[in-house]
This record gives sequence, structure tokens and C-alpha cells, in this order.
Amino acid sequence: MLTQRDNELMCRIGPGTPMGGLVRQYWIPALMSSELPEADGAPLRLRLLGEDLVTYRTTSGSIGVMQNACPHRGASLFFGRNEEEGLRCVYHGWKFDVTGACVDMPNEPAESNFKHKIKAAAYPATERNGVVWIYMGPLATPPQLPDIEANMMEEGEWSVNTTLRECNWVQALEGDIDTSHLAFLHLGAVKEEDTVPGTFDFFTVKDRAPRYEVVNTDFGTMYGAYRPAAPGQLYWRLAHFMFPFWTLIPTGTLGLQIFARAWVPVDDEHTMVWSMVQANRFARQGQDGRERRGAPPVGSTGRFEYLPQATGWLGRWRATQNKQNDYLIDRAVQKTGSYTGIDGITCQDQAITEGMGGILDRSAEHLGTSDAMVIRTRQRLIRAAAAMRDHGTIPPGADNPAVFRQRSGGIFLPEGADWQSATAAYREAFAQHPELQQA
Repeated sequence: MLTQRDNELMCRIGPGTPMGGLVRQYWIPALMSSELPEADGAPLRLRLLGEDLVTYRTTSGSIGVMQNACPHRGASLFFGRNEEEGLRCVYHGWKFDVTGACVDMPNEPAESNFKHKIKAAAYPATERNGVVWIYMGPLATPPQLPDIEANMMEEGEWSVNTTLRECNWVQALEGDIDTSHLAFLHLGAVKEEDTVPGTFDFFTVKDRAPRYEVVNTDFGTMYGAYRPAAPGQLYWRLAHFMFPFWTLIPTGTLGLQIFARAWVPVDDEHTMVWSMVQANRFARQGQDGRERRGAPPVGSTGRFEYLPQATGWLGRWRATQNKQNDYLIDRAVQKTGSYTGIDGITCQDQAITEGMGGILDRSAEHLGTSDAMVIRTRQRLIRAAAAMRDHGTIPPGADNPAVFRQRSGGIFLPEGADWQSATAAYREAFAQHPELQQA
């Protein structure tokens, strides 16, 4: 459990908050490149870290990101004219470039120099592998983008998607670093005979209570969760939390899986979930990276669809299965063939984390040994935010993109092996391991 004070510090990310200050030290995946498909196209509303922004693609193709409220009298720049390398407010014609500088003020006398005194809040933006990244921090020269392998692959080798989740970002993130829920929320209705003997799923279902070892790392935290496998072996699942909001989960084979997920705070009670993955391999394994004998269990087809995109602050990338329709839960299916009655891994996770409310009151929790990774990650976040607030300490990885060069996944190790040293080479990103096969 956490005190109310620590819970508030960890969850709140608006301007001026300790955790908001920490997250702003990093580049943030903010929108799909495809959401701004054309130069001089329509601006897009974007809420990020509790700030209402507008973003647009300029005449030359670069990305502009600036405050929604015009510095003149607060008119929304969403209605602005995107033209000739800048955004012009339609209220009085003031125009701003991508740096936020006012470059034209046509309702003032020609001899006035007032425009040179006006500047809108604006943030640097760049693109990589279909993602628009935004830096909202204090540095005049932003750091380099993090070395997220899944976002650095050759064209045609990567896939990316994003989904709005209606809850706090830490609440959503914690589901990704909790490996024990896999055997219940997602595999609760699966029996040993439904799986292929010797596979990861087989041993997960055979022993649904993994043991944990959790360590601090240069980039955040890492767990090794193990359970018995073949005689003399243990099945290990290794996963990471990477500052400020990244998770690498163990859905495939350690050393081969290239996958990363970001839990980006939209505001205190909404999160944009980003999944970046090596194309084709993820599709072959299935959405959850698992191999099964025959058809998947009833209610686990993994369908995922979006509502039509809307122009409001929370109108992007909304799932059709959502809290308004109880995620289309089927109680009959829950009794006969699905542990949850909710179709799809992603929606099962979403139902649980959104069902906790906007911001969970963690002072009422009762945590067990299976929550070791969650506990350690909370400690890391809180202490890092406090250290930056109180001493100006730069948080992990903010100025070192190479620490993000990590992989996660499952592996079989001999009993008694040192799991950290035995897996070191397989946890390195950008490495080749032709001796391995997907589990």
C-alpha cells in the first residue's frame, strides 16, 4: 500500500508536479505520423501531460506543437489556418511558427514591434518509424531519442498502434509488470491438455504461482519470475520497467522478442497506450505472443476495433469495447469457455485497470509476494521524482539513450543458474541469436 501523499506524487503529471517534471525530461511518443497526413493540413487537438495542445504539419513537412490557447485572447488555435510554415489564429490573424514565435500580427499597426514580444508555448517534435515524438522538458537542446529497438527497425519490419485507456498511467502500466495475472485473467480457463507440452503456456498453466526476483537497473527495474519446467529446469519470464513509462513484457522468446510498450499520460485520468513491435513475428505468435494447440479458448479471439476518430481532446483511438458497454462481457461465455467473458487480451486488461477508477486509492491495497515488481517500480518512480524535485537529480536514462537497449521474454534455464548472468547476452537489444527459436 501507499500513503495518499505518495500516491498523489506518483500519479499526478500536470505542469508543476514532481512526477510531471520527471516525465518531461524524456521524449514522449505523442501521435501517429499518419494522424497528420499532409502538409498544411488540418490541425489536431492533442492533450499530453495535462496540457491542451494543437499539432500540425507545416508546408515543409515538419511538425508543429503549441499551446491551444492563442496568447492574444485565448482563442483556440485548433480552428487556425495552417499555412506557409505556421499556424494563424482566425480570431485576429496572429500567426506563429513551430518555435512559438509570433511572425505576423496584422491587426496591429505596421510600425508596431509588439509581435516580437509575443511567444506561444511550443515544443520540439520529431518522427521515427511512424511515431511523432515530443519533448516537453526544460532543455534548449533536447536529449537524443531513446534507443527503443522496436522503434528503430528498418522500414517494413515494424508495427505500431495506440489505444486510449480511461485511467491513470501508473495504474495502467502496473498491469504490464504483473506476470502472475497472465495465468488467471488471460489463461484462467485454459487447462494443461489445451496447451502444447513443453511450451511456455504449458508450464504457466501447470503452475500458476510464479516466484519472483526483482532488481533495480540503470533504466528502472527488472523482474525474473520462475516456475518449474522440465526436470532440472526452470521456466523464467524476464521483463522490464524503463523510465519514465516504458514496459518490456515477456510475451515471446528472450533474445528474439522485439517489443516495447509506452504508457503515456494524457492527463491524470487518461493514458495513451503505445505498442511497438517487430512486424510479422508478433502476428505469427498471436496478439499475446503465445502458441496453443488448436483454436484459442472461446472468448479469446483477440479482436480489437476502434470507434471512429473524433476531434475532441479524448476522441482518438478509443476501443469499441469500453466501460460504457461493459467491454461487451458475455456472462454465458464466462461460465462455459472464458475466464472473463471479455473478448481479447487487450480488452481484458483494459476492463481491469479502468474498472479501478480514474486514480486508484492504493492505501486500501493488500499486497503479496507476487506484487514485488509493482512495489519496487513504485519506489523507483517516487524516489526519482522526489530526488529531481529536491536536488535536481536527472532521472535514469533521461540523458543516456543507450540504457534503453533491452529485450525481454521467456527462457528455460537449469535449476540453480544465476538468472541475471545467464540471460545477459539475450537481454541486449540489436543482437542476433540464430541458435534460438520462438517458443
